[in-house]
Amino acid sequence: MRAVLCTAFEGIKSLNIGETAEPHLRPDEVLIDVYAASVSYMDYLMVSGGYQMRPPLPYVPGTDAAGVIVAVGSQVDRFRPGDRVTCEAWYGSFAEQMTAKAVRTSRLPDNVDFGVGSTVLHIYLTAYYTLVDRARVEPGETVLVTGAAGGVGLACIEMAHMLGARVIGAVGSAAKTAIVRDYGAEAVINYSSEDVRDRVKALTGGEGVDVCVDNVGGGLFGTLARLMRWNGRLLPVGFAGGEVPSLPMNLPLLKNYSIVGVFTGAWADRFPDQSSHAADKVLQWVSEGKLRPHVDRVLPLERAAEAMSAIENRSVAGRIVLKVR
Repeated sequence: MRAVLCTAFEGIKSLNIGETAEPHLRPDEVLIDVYAASVSYMDYLMVSGGYQMRPPLPYVPGTDAAGVIVAVGSQVDRFRPGDRVTCEAWYGSFAEQMTAKAVRTSRLPDNVDFGVGSTVLHIYLTAYYTLVDRARVEPGETVLVTGAAGGVGLACIEMAHMLGARVIGAVGSAAKTAIVRDYGAEAVINYSSEDVRDRVKALTGGEGVDVCVDNVGGGLFGTLARLMRWNGRLLPVGFAGGEVPSLPMNLPLLKNYSIVGVFTGAWADRFPDQSSHAADKVLQWVSEGKLRPHVDRVLPLERAAEAMSAIENRSVAGRIVLKVR
């Protein structure tokens, strides 16, 4: 079958289109004809050798896809061939077929197309786990999201707004301001040209924020750690800036705030029933129009390297989708 292959952990240059064997279906999995796959920062990080997981080479990148089930494993009773689904795995979606655990697969509502459906699980499950499960955001709280125009960032902006929070977005360029406002941010800070500390203090009357979702890391994390309100929750989600930060622990001590880790993939593996329930809820919200996944652009599978390059250059808002069929 046709697929994108990563032949070395050396980034975009190691990607090419080729033929690979059809995936082997295990008892707890479903086999899917992939119609669309979305491209994430995690995909880019993995092919670059910067992720904690390194699949055996050569491997097919891609975490999220949507398509139609063609076969189910012997232990699977939730699905049948012909079901429209969206799914996620650690890798394997940039191909004409992929397998996914049945517990990491959800039915795609009839009014959600494959392109949009392929973007939902990773970004909105991360937003759900971050804001609902880990931060327990309450209406009226102030939520700040960094990397706010990226896939996870934009989903967090939109979901925090839906939950009734006052939302502040932080972005790395002025070009990303408009879309972050459109998805629910009351204010947007450009951390490439503005003083984040001064702007947050001005926006919050010097009080700081209740919840901070950080997708960037690096020195920005240290600034955010000094802007938390009493009993706040500071949530490291990712390190798109490339640097894993450290923190003087007197900062959370003095304001009694919590640092709450967010690793959605591990949560989904350890608590599959909770994750599956959350995925169904998120997809219902998408179907009802309460959440609007943003597709930056649609490219053919053969242009996967171009999609990765756009992620590397930080020129993507939401998700790029690869059209497979």
